Amino acid sequence: MAATDQTRGFTLKGREDEVGPAGDLGPADVLAALGSVKEGRIYDLEVERFRGMPLHPAHPQIEIVSYRSPRGIRNQGDQAWLNEDNAAKLAFNSELVLGTVHSGTHIDALAHITVGDDDHWYGGFSANEHLGDWGALKGDATAIPPIISRGVLIDVAGHMGVEVLAGSKGISSADLKDALAAQGVELRPGDSVLIRTGYGSLYPDAERMKAHFGAGIDADACRWLAQQDVVVVGGDTESLEQLPSADPQNPHIGHTILLVEQAIYIIEMLYLEDLAADKQYEFAFVALPLKIRGATGSMIRPIALV
Repeated sequence: MAATDQTRGFTLKGREDEVGPAGDLGPADVLAALGSVKEGRIYDLEVERFRGMPLHPAHPQIEIVSYRSPRGIRNQGDQAWLNEDNAAKLAFNSELVLGTVHSGTHIDALAHITVGDDDHWYGGFSANEHLGDWGALKGDATAIPPIISRGVLIDVAGHMGVEVLAGSKGISSADLKDALAAQGVELRPGDSVLIRTGYGSLYPDAERMKAHFGAGIDADACRWLAQQDVVVVGGDTESLEQLPSADPQNPHIGHTILLVEQAIYIIEMLYLEDLAADKQYEFAFVALPLKIRGATGSMIRPIALV
């Protein structure tokens, strides 16, 4: 993984402490990832978003509301440019989308999780000093780099011989190592690691999903992944990590380790079923966050290229 200022793939002057290790992915890393593509096949790793979609209970529901319509525009009469020289009767539809950036497939910004009496996040920033009326002033979504890296799928559910892991099932570092060994794959610095529990196969059936809620990596697995110098850890659940937390002192210990302590980005609600079905364990991974100032994450449409 490239590490010097001359070879970094993503630079943003004055914001080095807001980016994390993913900012050290350089041209060599990008070329190596894209150079692994042999077939030109694209795997779409995003789930569909819609009104009433399943969401983590901490977040508000998403609303997609019609905002302008052909008849409404004509009745309202407030679009003068459509009232003159418009023999074609051109009009338009548009909508208003209201919802959290943590709807569906999304990436967490480093400012998303805070800990301590000072409500601090990675980089030494805190809510006392770096949170404004319109969102985070440091470590927000605009600081998340575009990510093009080697991607690795760890199909834990497949290795354990189940369609979907049981609710609140913890995945340890030993589980990850065993699955990787069975797949014949090793992790490398700079990787984006995607962990399959099988939960995505149930989406968007909220009732069936409910019984399997909370399966995910435990604190031991998070620390082991950080030791492998990965830059992204993603999963097919709303929270990535095991819930309820096995740590009596921290209800989101996995997020704390990855985001707050290590600045490793978290991606949630990935659709990994097609990759797993085709046993595509190594690929070029592409995730491009939206630059929304103040936001604590971004909805994304990640893809895997093989």
